[in-house]
Amino acid sequence: MPELAEVEFYRKRWHLAAQGERVVALHTHDTKKLLRRLDLPALRRGLVGAVFQDSVAAAKQMLFRFGDDSWLGIHLGMSGELSVAPPDHVPRKHDHLVLCTARHALVFSDPRMFGRLEFHRGPDAPAWWTKIAPALLSREFTVEAVAAFLQRRRRAPIKAVLLMQEQFPGIGNWMADEVLWRAAIHPRRLAGSLRPAEVRTLWRECRRVARIALDAIAGRGRSLPADLNVGIPKSWLFLHRWRPGGICPRTRTPLAYATIGGRTTCWSPARQRLR
Repeated sequence: MPELAEVEFYRKRWHLAAQGERVVALHTHDTKKLLRRLDLPALRRGLVGAVFQDSVAAAKQMLFRFGDDSWLGIHLGMSGELSVAPPDHVPRKHDHLVLCTARHALVFSDPRMFGRLEFHRGPDAPAWWTKIAPALLSREFTVEAVAAFLQRRRRAPIKAVLLMQEQFPGIGNWMADEVLWRAAIHPRRLAGSLRPAEVRTLWRECRRVARIALDAIAGRGRSLPADLNVGIPKSWLFLHRWRPGGICPRTRTPLAYATIGGRTTCWSPARQRLR
């Protein structure tokens, strides 16, 4: 499932191709469940003829603004992807939304259809966007806020808590494992059992992993890597977690795997000891 940095990668892919361009045509698979909750006539009226103005990513979602008052929200779900194709692109089976400009086709595809599309008309961003939790790199994401949230979820394993978007927006399975590995915290530890120093370490590693992942996967400024994940440091757990016979890059000992919080989890028993 795309996480914080992958979502930013896809947002920039559309943004760099289409900023300032006018939408001249729109194609949809109207009968697919992704589109059933949308007012498709309103979507077409709002987007066709409108100019691509701006975009932003938050958590696992993206918001694209067209003209002065049309907002398109996209959640990639498990298998969603945004791509850029030639303007004469013919929608394929899983291309549920295609926006055509004079120079490009902006394609949203989702084979498993767990993604979500939203549309809003108005001068301000919609409520479903403004209610997203403060970003991991924002001033509002504080040690105190993390500590209070862990206490409210104190009987849940910390791996499951890190996946809760109301406090850790954008963190998914691999980022949660990366944060816990770097913080040397076992994924089965109960959230309420973390000491103050461990909570501060967890907060710091959430921000550090988010910052480095964004730079490595989504690039800086107007740059965009040729492919996802090519810039992830070799010292990270990420590059070792699914290799056959995976080895911890710090302790050089075998990695362990289990289902925790409903998600396949990887950790280093030598580094992340269960107290």
